[in-house]
Amino acid sequence: MDAPAIRMLPLPLDAMKALVAGELGRAGEITGVELPSFFAEERMIWLCNYRIAQIEADPASAPWLVHVVVADGHAVGHAGFHGPPDENGMVEIGYSVVPEFRRRGYAKAIVRGLLERAASEPEVTVVRASISPDNEASLATIAGFGFTKVGEQWDDEDGLELLFERSTRSEGAL
Repeated sequence: MDAPAIRMLPLPLDAMKALVAGELGRAGEITGVELPSFFAEERMIWLCNYRIAQIEADPASAPWLVHVVVADGHAVGHAGFHGPPDENGMVEIGYSVVPEFRRRGYAKAIVRGLLERAASEPEVTVVRASISPDNEASLATIAGFGFTKVGEQWDDEDGLELLFERSTRSEGAL
């Protein structure tokens, strides 16, 4: 199966604030694509609040953060990095696919897009993915992209996470 074609549109600060305020339609207008109710769920509101604070503290981080993933005119998910590259050149990916669009190849297309973006930035040398050991779908999604398990961490929001890393210079499939 060919990977679906996707675009990643930045989710502007004003759109994140609209989502937090419960204004899903307004957020879609700002973004330029109709957003499904998935973007109004508690986990997304938490993410928007977190990213709003991050952008207000460091406006230069905005281009690295939340993007709406669009395919065939529909918002099929969101994706981005946890922030700009750290002092070691590492970025961490994050993504989610709207439930009704899952199992269609979008997650792999998103990971591929994020890896391509990271590789295009000279200051980025390593890409990290942190995944719950119970999240079989995400573990399967990153398989084949050249990630190597490098450890574990405890996340206060998500619990135990397995840490995977990949060099931006890796030969793994993109």
